[in-house]
Amino acid sequence: MKKRIKPLQNNHGNGYPLAVAITLCLVMIFTGISEYFRLLIVAQGVRDAMQDAVISTVTENYDDVYHGVREGYSGGYQPNLDDFKESIDYGDIYNKMDTILGLTVENDYHKKVTDDKNNIQFKIWNLDVDIKNAPFASGDQDSRRFKINSSVNLEVPVSFGGKLLPPMHIKVENSAGYTPKF
Repeated sequence: MKKRIKPLQNNHGNGYPLAVAITLCLVMIFTGISEYFRLLIVAQGVRDAMQDAVISTVTENYDDVYHGVREGYSGGYQPNLDDFKESIDYGDIYNKMDTILGLTVENDYHKKVTDDKNNIQFKIWNLDVDIKNAPFASGDQDSRRFKINSSVNLEVPVSFGGKLLPPMHIKVENSAGYTPKF
């Protein structure tokens, strides 16, 4: 029994390999968490920029939507002789997103590149904008208001431990609408 206990009592230097292993594990965990938060921040930034661009487009429609509100509706219509005709400003959401995010356009992709190495931070494409005009004479109902639904595909390169992994692909979506204040 004493033979078995003696090596356990003499532990000079045994803590170094364990300390190195624990430190390396903590560095790997911290690196993974940092990469996750980087991806989360990029996705939220793209979503916020798209939301700003869509809200700007919704705001640009106030002049057309106003006529409907004045008549008791909240759609984008303009008086036309004896009737009303649909009138919607589509805006340029891609251009607004390019300005907000500092993107460059290459082929069908809008890319954010780093200044020093020309590496791609992320790219977006396939912007889909669906403008839903409120039906004429709908009254003030939440489900039947002037609304813009939009989505864009986002790709962010993922790296871990100095190696490039498959990129993250997500579809970023948002919605904005015109709500009459009075």
